[in-house]
This record gives sequence, C-alpha cells and structure tokens, in this order.
Amino acid sequence: MPSDALWVDLQVNGHNGVDYSSPELTEDGFLRSVEELFRAGTGIFLPTIVTSAPKLYRRNAALIRRTVERHGLTSLVPGLHLEGPFLTAPGSHNPALLRPVSAEAVRRLMDEADGFLRLLTLAADAPGAEEGIQEALRLGIVPSVGHHLAGYEAIRRAANAGCRVLTHLGNACPNLLDRHENPLLAGLAEERMTAMVIADGFHLPGELIWIICRLKTADRIIVTSDSCSASGYAPGRYRILGNDAVLEPSGRLYNPQKKCLVASVATMTDCMNFLRKLGGFSDAELRKVGRENALKLLNLTTSEPKS
Repeated sequence: MPSDALWVDLQVNGHNGVDYSSPELTEDGFLRSVEELFRAGTGIFLPTIVTSAPKLYRRNAALIRRTVERHGLTSLVPGLHLEGPFLTAPGSHNPALLRPVSAEAVRRLMDEADGFLRLLTLAADAPGAEEGIQEALRLGIVPSVGHHLAGYEAIRRAANAGCRVLTHLGNACPNLLDRHENPLLAGLAEERMTAMVIADGFHLPGELIWIICRLKTADRIIVTSDSCSASGYAPGRYRILGNDAVLEPSGRLYNPQKKCLVASVATMTDCMNFLRKLGGFSDAELRKVGRENALKLLNLTTSEPKS
C-alpha cells in the first residue's frame, strides 16, 4: 500500500464495479477496490453500507471485517459507516427498509454490523434520535445526523445529546425546502456540529461549498467523496445502490425518476482538487478538512498510512 496516501474518506459506498451494499460482494472484489482507492490517493476510509435488510448487514459487514483483518488493513479501514436505516428523508435509499430508532435498535444494528460499526448516520428528527445518539456514543460509535428534514430545534437536540457531525450537509433532502426552517440552515447555525461535505462539484455548487466553508471554517469541515461502484465507468445507464441511475458525460450520477443524485463517481483526490480550485483554504487547511478532522473524529489522530 502507498506510504504517501493522504486523504481520509468517511463515506465510500464502493468503487469501480464493487458495491459494498451488494449481496454479491466478495472478499476479492472488496480487496481490489481497497487497493484501487489507495492508488487513487485515499489513505484511510470507511466502507459504507446504505439502508439494507438485516441479512445483508450481517453478510457484508462480516465479509468486510474478515477481509480487513486477514490482510492487515485495520489501521487503514478502521470500521464501517452505516448510512441508515434510521432515516426520515431516504432520498436514493429504499424507504421500505427504514427502521425506527431506539437504544435497542442501535445495539441490534451494532450486532448486525459484526461489531465493526464506526460511524452511524441517523435522522435528527426521527422519534428516538436522541436516545439512539446516546447509545451509539456509549458503544463507541460516532453518530452523525443526516437524511432528514430536521430544523433548528431537532438539530439542537441532537447536539445536546452529544452528536457533533452532519452527514453531507446540504444533501439527502428534498429539492424544495422551507426557506427558513430547513436542515441546511439548521446545520449551518449549530456551531457544535462539524459538516461533512461532498465536494465532487455536483452535490453542491461551488458557491454553496464556499459559504459552508466560510461559516464552519477549516476546523469544522470534513470532505467526503460519497463515491460508489460507478466510479471509473463510462457514461451510461446503471443499477447503482438500488437505483436506475444515469451517469452523464459530466460525471453527474443521477436518478431521473426520483430526481436525486445517487452517490458520486469522484475520489477524495478529485474532491480535494475541486475544493483547492475554489480557493480560500491554505494547504494546511486543506489537509485539515481532507484528513486531520476525520482522523480526530475517529480518534485516530496519531494514525498514519502504512506501506
């Protein structure tokens, strides 16, 4: 593995034909995707499984953990990110697989994830969200809120419960929002929350990323790719994360029926290059938002990629 890989990515749904939420995921496929991601400049990442059935969580989490441990990758792949199933705005996720959140439900999910769960995205406005956040923290899981319609009060309650992260702020919500009470403004206003931002150039316009960065500053931004199995594909129509998606020549991956994006085809290097072109961050600040803040969140501040 490369010793000079820099970036840390908290949401990688898959890479170049390998889907971490697929019932057909194999150890060889997962390992190939890991090697390709490292070659592309990602030094540490969390494989991400989207809202799925318990059987799929159990199968794929155990497979990923087994592969990681067998090949000595635990410092580079320190756990899973489960985006769901405790969501209220499913977006590209399957709404039939959503579940209510509670402390017991979080414990059950940790068991389904083979104890390898490191980051959990749940909706701040879901009934029981505060209980779920507190139980996640007790189990050593980092809770992050997203895929919701949470306003100021719900975001404030999540922060009071101990949540300090917003999953890809500005995304995973309806295209039309209340102009005053909406998850984007509520997330910006909550100073205790660090914002994960997908900087692929499609999920958010550059101007909005610039505004988020100015308000949150480099201390409270974590860039993520949200990449998926379509990365490396030619433009065309594909089945991605349960969606009939169109990959446009521009690189935008889109579900025309749901009118929503379906993850991205960008790597962390692509995202960091996009952010660099926006200007406003020094090289030290870019390293902070692309690596150091994520390591701190995962309590891996002393970790460095190993060759």
